[in-house]
Amino acid sequence: MNELLRITVMLYREALRQTAHSVARGWIVILALIMFAVGMQVAGALAAPLGLLGGFLLGAVNALLVGATLHLIEQTLSGSRPLGWREVGESVGHYFWDVIGVGFVLWVPLLVLERGAAGTPYGPAFSAMVFLLLFILLNPLPEIIYQTHPPSPIDAIRSSYDFVVDNWIEWFLPLALAFAPFGISFFFRISGLMGQGGVLNFFDLLTLPSVLLTRWLTLLGLPDMAASTLVLVGTPVAATLMLIFRGHLFRALRGSTRRKRLYQARFG
Repeated sequence: MNELLRITVMLYREALRQTAHSVARGWIVILALIMFAVGMQVAGALAAPLGLLGGFLLGAVNALLVGATLHLIEQTLSGSRPLGWREVGESVGHYFWDVIGVGFVLWVPLLVLERGAAGTPYGPAFSAMVFLLLFILLNPLPEIIYQTHPPSPIDAIRSSYDFVVDNWIEWFLPLALAFAPFGISFFFRISGLMGQGGVLNFFDLLTLPSVLLTRWLTLLGLPDMAASTLVLVGTPVAATLMLIFRGHLFRALRGSTRRKRLYQARFG
């Protein structure tokens, strides 16, 4: 057990070291997230009066921005030179159809579930449990898309499930430590806030760091005005750090197994 803990700490330490190098090279992702968030707000305002058509257009904009974000994170992980605005512009369009495909495969059954559950007394509770399960099992979908390039949405979902089953301790432990002071109920509320799986919606990429920052700053006793300002400024920074750290951690976990890491620690 002590050896497992030691190699897990080493795993996180190396991921943090790589994250620091990637952020130094790709700090412009922070500015890109701010720009994308503004674009998403504008798209939402324009799409609101258009009804169903507006919903489809907003979904397309969301896929465009999520795909661009994933491509930028991919470049920060593997690139050797600093990113600039040229890379931000070139990222638009990448992984668009991957995000659309996965979103559509999830949207159809979840729509049926939501409408079916609405007419039953325990429907809301059942829906919340399903969304929580999706939040867990589909959590690494962004990394699956830009690091493994699955041939189909079904393959992406299956790969995400397999990865979580094999690596759930190492993958979720950092998140559990961040949640620890607020109790398990906070985790349930977060999974509910992040919608259908909470993985491929642009604003969901910002929701988790925003809520965590808010709760931690409140716990530290900061005045409301100061805390709100820090959350506004810190959310894109925290989101970038989180996405890059996840990328490095996913790459390390996908490239080995728990047994292999234990063996290397004993005889390496």
